[in-house]
Amino acid sequence: MKLKDTSFSVRAERAILFRALSYPNTIDIDGEPLEELSRLAKTAGANVIYTLIQKRSHIDPLYYVGKGKAQELQKIANEMDADVLICDDNLTPAQVKNLEKIIGKKVIDRSELILDIFATRAKTHQAKLQVELAQLEYTKPRLKRMWTHLSRIEGGIGTRGPGEKQLEVDNRIVSKKIQDLKKRLGEIEKRQQRVVASRKEFFTVSIVGYTNAGKSTLMNALTDVNTLVEDKLFATLDTKTGMCKLEGSKNVLISDTVGFVQKLPHYLVSSFKATLEETRSADLLLHVADISSPLIQKQIESVNMVLKELGCEAKPTIIVLNKIDALKDESVIPLLKNRYKNCCIISAKTNQGIPELKQKIVKILEKKFLNIELSCSQENGKLIASLHENAHVLETKADDHRLKFHLLIEDKFLSKLQKLYDDIQIKKFTG
Repeated sequence: MKLKDTSFSVRAERAILFRALSYPNTIDIDGEPLEELSRLAKTAGANVIYTLIQKRSHIDPLYYVGKGKAQELQKIANEMDADVLICDDNLTPAQVKNLEKIIGKKVIDRSELILDIFATRAKTHQAKLQVELAQLEYTKPRLKRMWTHLSRIEGGIGTRGPGEKQLEVDNRIVSKKIQDLKKRLGEIEKRQQRVVASRKEFFTVSIVGYTNAGKSTLMNALTDVNTLVEDKLFATLDTKTGMCKLEGSKNVLISDTVGFVQKLPHYLVSSFKATLEETRSADLLLHVADISSPLIQKQIESVNMVLKELGCEAKPTIIVLNKIDALKDESVIPLLKNRYKNCCIISAKTNQGIPELKQKIVKILEKKFLNIELSCSQENGKLIASLHENAHVLETKADDHRLKFHLLIEDKFLSKLQKLYDDIQIKKFTG
């Protein structure tokens, strides 16, 4: 059983965008409140024909914008021959049902729109499984409205209890499918963890950031990987990894990841855990932000929220302020430098600032890791296993019943080893 592609499609449709702003939040809006939703809609292929913003004291629990404003939207939708209305917030199933009843048109929310984009972007088997899981997680509590979008059961003894309603059947199908997808993605996640663990001899750097901030362009500037670059949201869904050569013959593995947006659905983050394994295991994060965007600080905060959800908020991070070539007002540079102390200003497109960024990567990695030689007894299997699991083992030599390791290791982990094992000998690596 699969959701039909048309369930979430807004391609080639005439769209009206709307949003309600409650009074405490209205003063916190920078620029055009529906600018990002408009870009999301256009990325999905919709033609935005009208936008509506309502300021109110609170969000209406039944109609989101209130019954009167819903009737106004109905009149506008009919006059402008709209196909779909897209809300910038996530709606409850009841709100969608009530709005569609009054307006007489399809109503979707922000999450459903993002899911549509992800569905069209998913190319690999893993990405398709992840998107399907996220779609089903979204759909399950909305089955009363969407049960007709689900495929029918294909016969079979024991598939339907006496007097069981179609909704109950669909609910059981969706629950079973979610369980199956989680199991399959769990196996992929375990394989991904093994792949990441096998790269312990390299420093790993993960590129994260807001969607369309220039992550893929930066990936191409730092490595030989030819990553797709498009001026569209969510151009990259699958992680790509490449080698970056730094000064002093130091090499690091760099991975590009899916972009984030404000109010990114939780089930999308959960579904993409396997893809985001590179981020969770990285030694360093490059947090890319579009310096030419008037919403840069809000976008950085949105990414930080997702990183916190992934347990990555404490990782060493460089804020990479990209697209300096597109910046029109340079007065923001001192403000951003003051706010984000560990930042680097670049243009991945023109290569401006790339050498400085590479130097910064080297300094952070050298500060974080000690470059040492460690020797221990060949019989100390527990210590040897621990070194391979928690340090970067660059070279191993055997000498008179002892093993010599050339390691890059964190200071706190080395101190822990020295307390646990008496037979280890340590000296600074001299080449």
